Amino acid sequence: MLVSVMRTTLAYTSARILLLVVAMILLYLAGARGFLLLALAFVVSGIASFVLLSRQRDRMSGALMARLRNGRARTAGLRTRLEEGARSEDEN
Repeated sequence: MLVSVMRTTLAYTSARILLLVVAMILLYLAGARGFLLLALAFVVSGIASFVLLSRQRDRMSGALMARLRNGRARTAGLRTRLEEGARSEDEN
C-alpha cells in the first residue's frame, strides 16, 4: 500500500515539476526574464497541471485516503489494546 502511495505521489510531483520547467522554457523564449519569468511560470504551470493532471491527482488522493483509512484502523486497534492493558494493570 505504501509503495502505491509513494509511486503515485512521485509520478504526480514529477509531472508538476516537468510542467514548471516547460513553462519556464517557453516563457523564457517568449522574452520573460527574472522574477516575472518565475512568477508567470508558476501561474501557467499551476493552471496547466490543474487541467492536464486531474486524473493523476485523483489517483494520488485516492491512494492517500486509502492509506489514511488503514492507518486509522490500525491506530484504533492499538489504542484499544493499550486501554485493555492499562485496565488489567489497574485491576492488579
